[in-house]
Amino acid sequence: MSRIFNFYSGPAVLPPSVLERARVGLTDFAGTRMSVMEISHRSDEFIALLRSGEQRLRALLHIPGHYSVFFLQGGASLQFSMVPMNFLGKAVADYVITGVWGEKAAKAAAPFGNVRQISLMTEDRYRRAPGDGELRFSEDASYVHYVSNETIDGIEFDHDLEAGSVPVICDASSNILSKPIDVEKYAFIYAGAQKNIGPSGVTVVIIRNDLLERSHGPAPLLNYLSYTSADSMPNTPNTWGVYIIDLVLEWLQNEGGLQVLEERNMRKARLLYDAVDGSDGFYWGTAEAASRSRMNVTFRLPNADLEELFCREAKTEGLVGLRGHRSAGGIRASIYNAFPMEGVERLIEFMKDFADNNRP
Repeated sequence: MSRIFNFYSGPAVLPPSVLERARVGLTDFAGTRMSVMEISHRSDEFIALLRSGEQRLRALLHIPGHYSVFFLQGGASLQFSMVPMNFLGKAVADYVITGVWGEKAAKAAAPFGNVRQISLMTEDRYRRAPGDGELRFSEDASYVHYVSNETIDGIEFDHDLEAGSVPVICDASSNILSKPIDVEKYAFIYAGAQKNIGPSGVTVVIIRNDLLERSHGPAPLLNYLSYTSADSMPNTPNTWGVYIIDLVLEWLQNEGGLQVLEERNMRKARLLYDAVDGSDGFYWGTAEAASRSRMNVTFRLPNADLEELFCREAKTEGLVGLRGHRSAGGIRASIYNAFPMEGVERLIEFMKDFADNNRP
């Protein structure tokens, strides 16, 4: 059976070789003759798997020893509340907002203290990320929070946000592992797994130990220190999710690491944006050129009826998941790490044919 090209924003495409290997672990994990979904999370085999996943992640991102790595549940959305619950206190927190997910994070933080929103809303939508050094932050802020890639509006930071002595906390759910980053510029990074790391159901947290010691959320599950004392498992983890994550991280290592993936992702995105820009106005991108996401390419057509027809006809050609978010409309092509170049080329071919057949 041939696979279709999956442009969904998440859960997103996984490497076919990982899916093939996962078939084995589905019924016989590490020679135990049990599924990884059946094995005890306290068993030697699963502890070894957890350690493998952490070490692979540390190697890929060059995570220093004074950072802790946890595998949590609840998605990035739980982190929207858990972060301020643990670190906001009586001070202010600055939230840089370049899209819907930044809005949601700020809204979730508001019940826990004083939230200062730094919004880059333009007209009726978000169009850009701030330039490097453009923003000014509260000197007494507990932390600065931002979303490094906004999937709905297709906006991505082209730099690691810096805030001087103020801890920087980043929701990197949709572009983590797509390029090298300087982890030491961050106090805290969190990411839902279902874009570039693995399946839905696991959230990776990378936290600098000095910030970790400041955690004051309610124990056990809502305080980050609980994950240190419980070996990252104060409750039963998503064993299947951790297994797939380890396989994906191994795949990333075998592909050559994040520098290779960055170059590949740049090529895919450049080809697709060139097709949008070269359509003589039939397609037009929603984000400013300097802020365009490499992960989520968003664009519009002359009208909503044509956009609906575009999605229907694309699906018949094996190109699925192209309909934009319900709050934004338009077209969104999510081309994460595991999305193949062939799929981008097929989409570009379809876009050219569709434009030729449907120009006013």
